[in-house]
Amino acid sequence: IGNEVCVMGWVQRQRDLGALIFIDLRDRTGIVQLAFDDTTDPALFEKAASCRNEFVLSVCGTVRVRSSINTEIPTGEVEIYADSVKILGESEVPPFEIVDDCKTSEDIRLKYRYLDLRRSKLQQNLMFRHRVAKVTRDYFDENGFIEIETPYLIRSTPEGARDYLVPSRVHPGSFYALPQSPQLYKQLLMVSGFDRYFQIARCYRDEDARGDRQPEFTQIDMEMSFVSRDDVLSMTEGMMAHVFQQTMNITLETPFPRIAYDDAMDWYGSDKPELRFDMKMQDAAFMAEVGSFQAFKDALAPNEKGVVTGAVKALVVTGVAADYSRKKIEELEGTAKIYKARGLGWTKVAGTADAPVFEGGIAKFFEGQAAVVCEKLGAKAGDLLLFVADQKKSVACTALGAVRSRLGKDLNLCNPDQFAFAWIVDFPMFEWNEEENKWDTAHHMFTMPQEKYHATLESDPGSVKGDLYDLVLNGYELASGSIRIHDPQLQKRIFQIVGFDEAEGQKKFGFLTEAFKYGAPPHGGIAPGLDRLVMLMCKETSIKEVIAFPKNSFAQSPMDDCPSEVDQKQIDDLHLI
Repeated sequence: IGNEVCVMGWVQRQRDLGALIFIDLRDRTGIVQLAFDDTTDPALFEKAASCRNEFVLSVCGTVRVRSSINTEIPTGEVEIYADSVKILGESEVPPFEIVDDCKTSEDIRLKYRYLDLRRSKLQQNLMFRHRVAKVTRDYFDENGFIEIETPYLIRSTPEGARDYLVPSRVHPGSFYALPQSPQLYKQLLMVSGFDRYFQIARCYRDEDARGDRQPEFTQIDMEMSFVSRDDVLSMTEGMMAHVFQQTMNITLETPFPRIAYDDAMDWYGSDKPELRFDMKMQDAAFMAEVGSFQAFKDALAPNEKGVVTGAVKALVVTGVAADYSRKKIEELEGTAKIYKARGLGWTKVAGTADAPVFEGGIAKFFEGQAAVVCEKLGAKAGDLLLFVADQKKSVACTALGAVRSRLGKDLNLCNPDQFAFAWIVDFPMFEWNEEENKWDTAHHMFTMPQEKYHATLESDPGSVKGDLYDLVLNGYELASGSIRIHDPQLQKRIFQIVGFDEAEGQKKFGFLTEAFKYGAPPHGGIAPGLDRLVMLMCKETSIKEVIAFPKNSFAQSPMDDCPSEVDQKQIDDLHLI
């Protein structure tokens, strides 16, 4: 109080009360109230009256106690009684109001992103992102890691998504690619003797944008030599615990739970399960025997080879039977059908604890069997039972898993203040590509198969588990990693299984396998997504809210009209037709 100060910022709003004018001045640190009255210099009062929203001002004056306290802002007990004003920049009327609860469409917000970024919420998100990146660097530095930048112009290599290609002017007909990840280079750094590497790396993938994806994104990339899976998982847990403690004062419980991939699919229908609520799916194959519902029997019928490949999966939704109308259940069925389910079986449990009965849906196929079914599934009166059956177990699990996820949102089962981490481990190493009639790697071709499967790689690829691990958080895949292959002969075997002959493998990855000939250490790593991590920590639903200049859902930037056409001369210089 009584100090003379000078403040600069943007006009949030101006209130002209006749003999008094108040201006809320805003910058990224907050808001302060400026006060003018008609006893001051008339020219100063007139200048204050001319100020409009988003004008940029420099104001000098004296700090004094406010007559009306505003407890909602840190500066709410004081104001600045102005004795000079300089208008540093005038503003036209903005296309939308600069407020946190902005209702403007995303397209307009992205077109005027520099205005959108003036909103306190986005500024806080980006400053929080800076803090996360800073404490992440501190953690790795304290644990002996070296930050090394890897190239942005690299050789195109198949890693699942499409590459962004950059034509070479000086080498006509040749192209660079923007990296989908620094994967190969960080492995080469392990060969080089940098046994602990990290990088906050920019990556690029030419794929369709979604709420938690962008064509360009940032990941916290790390790699370690002379380690096992447990070492990488422990180091990552330490990083997450450090980041949450330093940025949010939240103490995470470590170690994180570990769930085998097969169990995750059986229990949750997803390899990135939402664990803030329980409601595990259950095996309901027994219902094909105790009832007459043909869909269940068909799902469990042996195929032409005499093998049962299907499943009947069940969900017990506790205490909601009365709340779910036929229309609501049909909406859940629509969710299941998106994931190739033919339908969604359902019934409600009525009666008493000693004598339950089924009502509605598939109840007529299980007359007199309610007690048996309820005992097996742990259901009771008032519960809603949901079922998906299919001759492909993966369809039954995935479809009912999607219904489970929707129920979690519809019933508000997810505590927004909870962060439920888990590791998904023991992933399949290979998956069958029906379109091309061949085996593909489930993650990438440099993953180490678990040692117990080395002898049967070629004879039974479908049963091989990789030394893979994903970190999941609140229903999102936050990070993916693996122990890598460092034996050139084993790497060649993987190439052969996925259809790379030796010449093709040498052409595309020869520089890596060549390096492995000169003493490659065992190594592994992981790469948490920085954008996705900050999105979840900020309780946002889209990574656009934590990226300064994101693309829209069509991979475009409305602000600068990117991507755009270029001059014909530029095309000619690149030897493109």
